[in-house]
Amino acid sequence: MEGKVDRRLYILAGFALVAIAVVAAVLISRSGGDDGDSTSASSGDSTSASSGGCKEVEAPEPKKVQLDAPDQEIEKGEEVTVVMETSCGSFEIALDTERAPKTANSFAYLAEEGFYDDTTFHRVVPGFVIQGGDPLGTGTGGPGYSVDEKPPPSLSYTKGLVAMAKSSAEPPGRSGSQFYVVTSPDAGLPPEYALVGKVTEGYDAVERIEKLGGPEEKPKQTVLIEQVTVEKG
Repeated sequence: MEGKVDRRLYILAGFALVAIAVVAAVLISRSGGDDGDSTSASSGDSTSASSGGCKEVEAPEPKKVQLDAPDQEIEKGEEVTVVMETSCGSFEIALDTERAPKTANSFAYLAEEGFYDDTTFHRVVPGFVIQGGDPLGTGTGGPGYSVDEKPPPSLSYTKGLVAMAKSSAEPPGRSGSQFYVVTSPDAGLPPEYALVGKVTEGYDAVERIEKLGGPEEKPKQTVLIEQVTVEKG
């Protein structure tokens, strides 16, 4: 394939550096990591003009995590907002508990468990997506469990939409912990990626992260997720 479609297949391949023979068939990807303890590195707070207003921070240590799938705590239609504080500023995600109650429940659970704290946006593709939520920071990590919830068949992946990443080998709607924020007016993706919600406040922070996109879809400097909190009601 050539042109735009081929680019999407490449840039969303979670195993691009691990399984070159497979990546051409892989879209936004995630595979589960599954064990053990967790550690993290401290971050600094300096900024520079070249960083576009983002703090210059140290990369956190990889975290190997094994969690059990959560009970369903969030009610369908409940108002839930996730606040994501990063080294490039904060933004808010309104979870779509009406159309994706199971996925929203898992995302909120991971946030409340501190799972996302001291992880990174490990993939930044300007004009397409920013992707994070991998405790290993490699594109291959996860929480140790998965959730299955197909997104609405008419879902469009447009600017500000937040969805979950998966590999092409996984069924539509499967998710672990890796998520992405769409930065394109329309990413042109098929309705296979579990819906999380939409960025409703602080999109300028997303834009600052997007501007750090570098070679091989990696950010030019570490983009740290410092803390994620959940607000209900």
